[in-house]
Amino acid sequence: MKTLKKIVYSLLIILMISQFFTPEKNVGDIISFSAFITETNPPENVKKILETICFDCHSFKTTYPCYNSITPLNYWLEEHIKEGKKHVNFSKWSAYSLKKKAHKMDGLHEEVEELEMLLNSYTWTHSEANLASKQVAEIVTWGKELQVDYKQQITVYN
Repeated sequence: MKTLKKIVYSLLIILMISQFFTPEKNVGDIISFSAFITETNPPENVKKILETICFDCHSFKTTYPCYNSITPLNYWLEEHIKEGKKHVNFSKWSAYSLKKKAHKMDGLHEEVEELEMLLNSYTWTHSEANLASKQVAEIVTWGKELQVDYKQQITVYN
């Protein structure tokens, strides 16, 4: 029993000390994705979904939940954000080529349509992220139209 107590106390001490070490936060501003919004001109309902759900992991601006103050959860969240930005970063949209934008929009509407995005780990803690089938259809339609537009622009410029 003494050994178990020592292990529990040791783990508690490690957990308490770890609270002083946190990852760097992803705290840009709204301006960072305004170029994306301006260029893609999503319908208001799609824009709201993008701003409240997608930009958390796919831009330089994350709205952190209250549990982000707890280590190791904050490192887990940070890894999700890094991974999300690796796939598409709406804050860097203006730096993407037309070909890359078309490719990113293809991935966006496919991931949403196949219900691969949003991650279950995100929707567990963000109930507002459970999109209705109508919302999924709106995002997919907008994404496909935008992808076609980018492909047409590529054809014109080549």
